[in-house]
Amino acid sequence: MTDSLNDVPDVPIVFVSNAYLDDLTANMRSRPIPWEGYHRAGIITQEELDLIKAVDKQSKEQVNDVMERDGDKYAVLYTNLLEKSVRIDTVQYVLVLVGDMLADNEGRVIHFHDLSKQDPELPYRVFLKRLDTDDEFVQLAAAKILTLLVCSTTKPSSSNVDEFFQWIYTRLKSSDPNIYDLAVQMLESILRVPDYRFQFWESLDSVDALVYLLKSKNPTPQMQYQIIFCFWLLTFEKKIASEFNTNYDLIPKLVDIAKSAIKEKIIRVIIGTFRNLVEKAPEANLPAMLVAKLLNFCENLSSRKWSDSEIQEDIAYLKVELQNNFQSLTTFDEYASELRSGKLQWSPAHESEQFWRQNAHRLNENDYELLRILVHQLVTSSDTLVLAVSAHDLGQYVKYCPKGKKFLQEVGAKQRVMAMMTHEDPEVRYQALIAVQKYMTNAW
Repeated sequence: MTDSLNDVPDVPIVFVSNAYLDDLTANMRSRPIPWEGYHRAGIITQEELDLIKAVDKQSKEQVNDVMERDGDKYAVLYTNLLEKSVRIDTVQYVLVLVGDMLADNEGRVIHFHDLSKQDPELPYRVFLKRLDTDDEFVQLAAAKILTLLVCSTTKPSSSNVDEFFQWIYTRLKSSDPNIYDLAVQMLESILRVPDYRFQFWESLDSVDALVYLLKSKNPTPQMQYQIIFCFWLLTFEKKIASEFNTNYDLIPKLVDIAKSAIKEKIIRVIIGTFRNLVEKAPEANLPAMLVAKLLNFCENLSSRKWSDSEIQEDIAYLKVELQNNFQSLTTFDEYASELRSGKLQWSPAHESEQFWRQNAHRLNENDYELLRILVHQLVTSSDTLVLAVSAHDLGQYVKYCPKGKKFLQEVGAKQRVMAMMTHEDPEVRYQALIAVQKYMTNAW
């Protein structure tokens, strides 16, 4: 998979498809708006009324003919109406008309961008303002139009999307699948523009919400694909690729999803994401991939038949890189990657006295980085395997690095291990007991 979607002519700039929004739009379209009354009241001019009549309740072909001829006039008309309209039904209907104008020809968005020549805050101001309207359809319709605006501008601006990203973030946290589906689809389009990727990545709440959707919401296969597509786009940036797994521990999750995926497109986008991670930041990602058994999985994948040649190329690339890295991966690198992944298991390093004799002190490096991770696992995990292994490892640590006992007591590890001696799981109790015995070899 290549980062060239914007260069493919048959791919729309924005693709947001949602039955819920379609139903709302059809409902709004059927409502009558008293345009004649607005004219008599002096709210709209005769020229504006004539323009509205030329497209209101007209056939699709008629609307297209009018837009091809007078698209610039309608961009002015619709923004003026949105600026001055107070009645919510009128705002709803105008947004439907804007959607119709842009749906059949995204190129017409240039007429809205041209408004910035007279007012630099246009066209964004009128649509951003509607994100705060107390009406769901108005918000969703304005957001769909904003997606096209920010994706089609020749001069991307962070000021245009700050408020929009905040709106998307709150919708990612919605309990309504229709709403967070729309938010993710909008992100799929926006993140195709490289200028916006760092802005989204640095908006930690937004990334957290996207990760939460993938890890905790049990999304449908289609939603999985859409979320991972966003991650694929983000990982084209080197800095993001270097932080991707360190910050969010996503490699093990993506491997698990790929193993259970039925749809080829899900595996394809995951493998494409892994290739990005290896190409852009191999040192940050290859060890975690090896710990997640990605090499074995790639060997299985390489024996399958695929309809897309790109996925075959990506699998072959990953196999070579993982095999080369496997040869150079030290035992401690593998241990550190396992620790960072949060998926502790009884791999050989844990039970090797030689490993602990040689490496216990390395848990103190970088201001106790790995030791802090180990303690965090001990304190926060509810997985009995993780608790047993982390208790065992802390016991081995103090055995070979007794000077670290003071630090462990300061961060509450001693108290936690002692409490685990009464844990309901026998293996956790046993490992906690052994660890406490090692603690007590020298007085605290």
